[in-house]
Amino acid sequence: METNVLEKETRNKLRFVTFIIPKFADAYKMNRQEAYRYLKKYGGLDYLFDHWWALHTDNPFWAIRDIFEVCRRNGGLR
Repeated sequence: METNVLEKETRNKLRFVTFIIPKFADAYKMNRQEAYRYLKKYGGLDYLFDHWWALHTDNPFWAIRDIFEVCRRNGGLR
């Protein structure tokens, strides 16, 4: 039973991450690879994985903005 819950949570996390990275890329005029590298370099990806549960309940606009703000604080200049 516990394994199914973990598998479901992992699937949900991956669905959200694969949904939000292209949205982030579109919002900041990047292709998906650039967005992934940018998020990885400036801590956005870690933030996304650590806080996906809260971010997925918000409007994608605000989730993207929060992720961008984390990256900006870590030196990202987009």
